[in-house]
Amino acid sequence: MGIEIQAMTCGWLTMSAKLMIEGGEGKLTVPIPSYLIRHPKGNVLFDTGLNKQVQTDPVGRLGDLTKYYGIDFHPGQDVKAQLEKLGVEPKDITYLVNSHLHFDHCGGNDQIDCCPMVVQKAEWAAATDPDMAAKIGFEAKDFDHGHDRIIADGEHDLFGDGGVVCIPTPGHTPGHQSLRVKLDSGEIVLTGDACYLRQTLAEMKLPRILFNAEQMLESLRKLKALQDRGARIFYGHDPEFWKTVPQAPEAIR
Repeated sequence: MGIEIQAMTCGWLTMSAKLMIEGGEGKLTVPIPSYLIRHPKGNVLFDTGLNKQVQTDPVGRLGDLTKYYGIDFHPGQDVKAQLEKLGVEPKDITYLVNSHLHFDHCGGNDQIDCCPMVVQKAEWAAATDPDMAAKIGFEAKDFDHGHDRIIADGEHDLFGDGGVVCIPTPGHTPGHQSLRVKLDSGEIVLTGDACYLRQTLAEMKLPRILFNAEQMLESLRKLKALQDRGARIFYGHDPEFWKTVPQAPEAIR
């Protein structure tokens, strides 16, 4: 059996388009993706979406962020509920990979508590430095739940066979990582927030929300090189692209 990917939509956020891309106008309503990757040697969860508390008490959980984001997130959309629909329990996850440690990518980490968390060294260092965490918008309550940690420093091959590989794509945050997955049909790259929209990569236009512009441009160039070699790019928060992505239980092949 080969590798399969199942995409899950863990709610939606509405925000000013100019936060997402230079020159953006109006508002965008964007998906919050999480992905289950089924590998012959184990299951990988890439990102966990929002914390379940956001369904009932968004201000209590997110505070002032609710001034900037409209939130559409209902019971049954949290990552654990999505996995249960697939017959997958937290104990069935071998690795939890966070692209980065913002609230909409690791908020469900507390529900996936039976496996190691894979995070880049630069990301963990920033997240555990109080001044840096405050500057970037990291909240320990989202990601720090006592998981065993695999601190990657560069590319990290989860199963040692090239099938599921964490690749550094910093810029949005200091230690952002994307995930390269080899399916029978070819290579897919789950970009996380290294590339919000198809337009981001096509026009090399950066978002307003970033840590280091030059690093982010270099990461986009890396993603473009992978695309030019035939990889399919799965953009982080592109609503039009998301309409084309099969949703679980259907697998991406």
